[in-house]
Amino acid sequence: MASVGATPGRTPQGPGPREASASFPSPAPVPEPREAEEEDEEEPAEIHLCVLWSSGYLGIAYYDTSDSTIYFMPDAPDHESLQLLQRVLDEIDPQSVVTSAKQDENMTRFLGKLASQEHREPKRPEIILLPSVDFGLEISKQRLLSGNYSFIPDSMTATEKILFLSSIIPFDCLLTVRALGGLLKFLGRRRIGVELEDYNVSIPILGFKKFAFVLQIFKSEPHPSVYKVASGLKEGLSLFGILNRCRCKWGEKLLRLWFTRPTQDLEELNSRLDVIQFFLLPQNLDMAQMLHRLLGHIKNVPLILKRMKLSHTKVSDWQVLYKTVYSALGLRDACRSLPQSIQLFRDIAQEFSDDLHHIASLIGKVVDFEGSLAENRFTVLPNIDPEIDEKKRRLTGLPSFLTEVARKELENLDPRIPSCSVIYIPLIGFLLCIPRLPSMVETSDFEIEGLDFMFLSEEKLHYRSARTKELDALLGDLHCDIRDQETLLMYQLQCQVLARAAVLTQVLDLASRLDVLLALASAARDYGYSRPRYSPRLLGVRIQNGRHPLMELCARTFVPNSAECGGYKGRVKVITGPNSSGKSIYLKQVGLITFMALVGSFVPAEEAEIGAVDAIFTRIHSCESISLGLSTFMIDLNQQVAKAVNNATERSLVLIDEFGKGTNTMDGLALLAAVIRHWLALGPTCPHIFVATNFLSLIQLQLLPQGPLVQYLTMETCEDGNDLVFFYQVCEGVANASHASHTAAQAGLPEKLVARGKEVSDLICSGKPIKPVKELLKEKQMENCQMLVDKFLKLDLEDPSLDLDIFMRQEVLPAAATVL
Repeated sequence: MASVGATPGRTPQGPGPREASASFPSPAPVPEPREAEEEDEEEPAEIHLCVLWSSGYLGIAYYDTSDSTIYFMPDAPDHESLQLLQRVLDEIDPQSVVTSAKQDENMTRFLGKLASQEHREPKRPEIILLPSVDFGLEISKQRLLSGNYSFIPDSMTATEKILFLSSIIPFDCLLTVRALGGLLKFLGRRRIGVELEDYNVSIPILGFKKFAFVLQIFKSEPHPSVYKVASGLKEGLSLFGILNRCRCKWGEKLLRLWFTRPTQDLEELNSRLDVIQFFLLPQNLDMAQMLHRLLGHIKNVPLILKRMKLSHTKVSDWQVLYKTVYSALGLRDACRSLPQSIQLFRDIAQEFSDDLHHIASLIGKVVDFEGSLAENRFTVLPNIDPEIDEKKRRLTGLPSFLTEVARKELENLDPRIPSCSVIYIPLIGFLLCIPRLPSMVETSDFEIEGLDFMFLSEEKLHYRSARTKELDALLGDLHCDIRDQETLLMYQLQCQVLARAAVLTQVLDLASRLDVLLALASAARDYGYSRPRYSPRLLGVRIQNGRHPLMELCARTFVPNSAECGGYKGRVKVITGPNSSGKSIYLKQVGLITFMALVGSFVPAEEAEIGAVDAIFTRIHSCESISLGLSTFMIDLNQQVAKAVNNATERSLVLIDEFGKGTNTMDGLALLAAVIRHWLALGPTCPHIFVATNFLSLIQLQLLPQGPLVQYLTMETCEDGNDLVFFYQVCEGVANASHASHTAAQAGLPEKLVARGKEVSDLICSGKPIKPVKELLKEKQMENCQMLVDKFLKLDLEDPSLDLDIFMRQEVLPAAATVL
């Protein structure tokens, strides 16, 4: 756009910048090229699950919209109660559950129960029944093989595509294949993720990945001692919080995934520990810091690929992808210099192929980042397309050219018109712009011979003249032509990137894995953790001088404690001791160290030997909610202890803290004894159980059978006069009292209340009757007498409205009963 103005003396002047800038809409402010970062505009993730059950086996597949990936689990055996399916639902929390309308009664009963769970948080999944024909084996295979997947290069032949998919999808798992076919049918019918797009736009699927469950930590609510599920809030003091030092979001996501899916795969665990141990060596600290910096530039590649698939790519996406690819190349070069005996370094060195260099080179040579950010759209660098360069040259030279055109137009206009300008508006073309004269009042006054009136804007009249029409025919809509050609180049560049989507997905997987292990190494270095050992033959754990990973950060001094539960003896450990002596911390400590080892992390202990633990069951924390409609005791039973009783095996670790306190003392004691006796009756197949309790009657009344399976532990204390000193050390033995009065005094209760409480406790223990305190009764009588005297003194006997009979009946006689 250009403009020219002339004074009333009709002397042409240079272009007016104010007029020029008003002719185009102002672009939105954009960050500088080096400051543009990935925009966090991710929509809430949705998970849609498809499941089939037949002959004792499950086939499961689900689609995650956060990364546009389909996950599947190979055919897995499950009990008739569908416990494995329930574990999957508890973990992934799908928005919808798709299955065949033709199911046996076990699945029908399960789905009916699932649909009736009104208290399920955050909400119940939608149950969707599709005709059984949609789950046919042959039609499912056809859907899988004929799908449009962006991660498969277009250059592949049909045979090569079949071979490629066969290397990813287990076509020998018939239920899984049928579940995948049904899931694809559902996604296509619901148009998940592309609801507003044209019907020819396919569902973005950026990969197929396998998942499996090998160990589950049962939990009804997120527990602050383990991890906190992402909720948009800042992570508090939790195990996840202190270990999460990841630099990229996908590393954080993978760490959270590891926390929800511990493993018994010793090869996988040792490969994680090898990487952590390598980075803990002092000579490798600089390398770890450099890798951490590079990982900070690894961004959300699946989101960018999804936008490319839907042609919704933003300017910032290209810059983020460019930085991500070049950072990945830096990771590859660094890992090639590291020991190739470590599997992760070898994988990064090999899997980060030259396709990454090709992608980075293409983006760097084609995309004009500075120009794109300035115009807030995709622009290309010079010398990419000669036709685009020529049109841009014309567009750049328009201001001076249009100045000359405006000068000639002014010569042919009415002398009363002081100035004029020629402007260019995209999609409209070239227009002659003149100021509105005072004489131009009505619309009919706007008519000028030889000009076609277009519109009035900001007191300026816009016309088409013969010259502007010639300019439209000669130059055309340059701006739109340039945009169209650059958009075509962007589409071709997107196709090149999408053809290499597999290597980008591999980059994200391996980089997030490296990020997690660097974070665990950093935490192990700062907190003094040690490497655990794994012993498949040991059916339990042995921990020497273990520490609670969170409590040691909060306490001035922390006393470490050992734990051993690996043999036939002492499988059930009953821990007693005063309140606040450290029983709960000891239980959590054992559970957390075992959990950290099964995640593949170093642990807070001098030594730790972890056996073949298949599950960790806890009854430690009860999270109440009015929406659940359940009491604390019902939560303890239904969601915690019941799961442990029904599912624990000889290789399970069971941690029970203060079970039974939510109901009547005798009933709670009886239930606790019954649960422990149930496990003791299993003999050698009894789980490894740690029970912390203040029910001393459990031991005093000999409610548990004597034998080598039971071991009694207590927290060591010492009475110093009237004070109770805690040593926080576990030792063999039984506590002789709960010392609740000492704890109450430390909590700040008045001395009189503490003394009275201790007196009543002693009377109950000795079987003597409890009598009211005389001093307290006398004080209460004196208070009542004083109140009655005050009422008499306030009486006005000269008041004619005073009725002494009413006063005696309503005030004096009721008070007299409390005084006498």
